[in-house]
Amino acid sequence: MDPTGRPLLNQVNLIVRDMDASIAFYRRLGLDVQPASSPDWAPHHATALLPGGLRLEIDTIASARQWNPRGRHGPGGGNVLFFGVPSRRSVDDLFASMTRAGYRAQKEPEDGFWGARYAILEDPDGNPIGIMSPVDPALRKPPPPAPGSANGMPQTGPSPVS
Repeated sequence: MDPTGRPLLNQVNLIVRDMDASIAFYRRLGLDVQPASSPDWAPHHATALLPGGLRLEIDTIASARQWNPRGRHGPGGGNVLFFGVPSRRSVDDLFASMTRAGYRAQKEPEDGFWGARYAILEDPDGNPIGIMSPVDPALRKPPPPAPGSANGMPQTGPSPVS
């Protein structure tokens, strides 16, 4: 919790089918992923500590069933984890590196209406993983029509954030 008592996001758990492939993907993305120190658990759990203290915990389905036996375990959902990179060029460079390595693209690099450049890849389990530059207020554009409005179509990209 923060000093005012509000909860803080401090951990995200991804459920994966292939731990080795997932570790390779997130390491190539630039994360320092460490398998569990126990030889029994290393094939089932890994952790990456991100700047600001956020932890990315990677678990196999079998591991997730240990700590959440009633959960709906399976990767590839619709939630997108976005990783910030330092520049618009970094989005293009990292996207090119990842796709050259054989990782699938969901969304080619594009300038979002909220003023950031972004792209979306898939990890080995089909989880959508975004990479995004900082927002440049000078590059903001009006958003598209809202879904369900007279001219609205499904919106792409994350919500505009200041």
